Amino acid sequence: MHRNQRHLGSRRLLAFAALSLFVLAACNGNSTTTTSSAIKIGILSDCLGDFGSFYNDDLGGALAVLNAHYGGKASGSLPKDGMTGVKIAGKDVQIVGFGCSDSTASKAIEETRRLVEQLGADILIGPLSGDEGIAVANYAKTQPNKTFLNGISGAQDATLKVQAPNFFRFNPDGAQWSSGLGDYAYNTLGWRTAAVIGDDYAFPYTSLAGFIAEFCSIGGNVTNRIWPPLGTTDYSSFITQIPKGLDGLFVGVGGAGLITFLKQYQQLNGPLNTKHIMGNTFWPDPQLLKAIGTPMVGAVAASGIAADDTSPQTIAYKQELAIYPATQADAASVFTLGYWSAMTALGLALTKVNGDLSGGQKALQAALASTVVDGPYGKISLDSNRQAVFDNWIVQITAPAAGSQVPGIHTILQVPKVDQTFGGFFSSTTPPPDRTNPTCTKKTPPPWVGHETPVSFS
Repeated sequence: MHRNQRHLGSRRLLAFAALSLFVLAACNGNSTTTTSSAIKIGILSDCLGDFGSFYNDDLGGALAVLNAHYGGKASGSLPKDGMTGVKIAGKDVQIVGFGCSDSTASKAIEETRRLVEQLGADILIGPLSGDEGIAVANYAKTQPNKTFLNGISGAQDATLKVQAPNFFRFNPDGAQWSSGLGDYAYNTLGWRTAAVIGDDYAFPYTSLAGFIAEFCSIGGNVTNRIWPPLGTTDYSSFITQIPKGLDGLFVGVGGAGLITFLKQYQQLNGPLNTKHIMGNTFWPDPQLLKAIGTPMVGAVAASGIAADDTSPQTIAYKQELAIYPATQADAASVFTLGYWSAMTALGLALTKVNGDLSGGQKALQAALASTVVDGPYGKISLDSNRQAVFDNWIVQITAPAAGSQVPGIHTILQVPKVDQTFGGFFSSTTPPPDRTNPTCTKKTPPPWVGHETPVSFS
């Protein structure tokens, strides 16, 4: 082969390699064409596993904010199709990609690295689930010049223990979401003994911890804690572990597993006795109510959402979601609300700093720490660990409206100013929620016990 032929071959190989890299980048990114000075955002959620059905609700909650306030134009009928044309504080904003996780920490970190390290996201919104949130918060410590806003994951450790200075959570953790239920079970339903059941991972540990801490502080006794693995499809052996004769059962199974659990529970025990069973923030979710239907009527749950609220903020929130009708139909889902809250906070903070990401994003991070989101169900502020402080709600599931098969929601009580420590129950030095912690101990109750506010929306 002549020298010029070898050189020609080398040039062709280099050109092919460059073209391949260009095509790969185009496939992994969003279709927006931007300059290198654009603000680059990645969004991480679950499109696989028990929470995969909420994927477009999560993405839709975030992207609806960009459409309503920052000029974003949907690239298709579904949120996962992407969005272009976004500008915040006069700066182009590029959605570099969407992460697809499966509720596991390993997959969440794999997708986080892809979005941040390969696609160049300056800011990440996500993830969805508890173990994922702890992992991403720890990863944030290795990327101090990037900013991370939680999606909707609710494991306590992500903020209370990890305390990454560039990780911000504008949604409650699982314990906060359960606030008020221990008091309601003990003082309204008359429970004195109870069992709890939840998926065997970080979020249900936190969710059940809130109920246990509150119920036991008043004088209740949690006798059994049952932990089916996440992804269980046959709950019968776990249901038979629930003792007979107890006053109540608190259920922290989530996602698609909750639908399966409740159907199998009824097969083994008959119709739900809603005075003796209650659930966490997953129970009032529109997807669950549609799947289970009227057997849920009368059940009480705690939620970060008062779905029957008719305030101007709630109406405006639902209108923002109209760009994606399926997401709007799930407006009363904490998954939709969590990603909406994170993007709302980010937009406010970026506007405050004029879109400036220089200096390792320290100005943006300081702005986020002081941002208050005027959400559809009340204001959300952050504590010193960058964790949400908010009002929780006790809701009751009601009969379907005329012409509908889907139960409704009636909000009973407002639980004011719930902080992550539960008024001192939890701290950075207390054992993290797990299969056996917290212990069931009678002590001074959380400050909201006995001070919940009756609700009547007009």
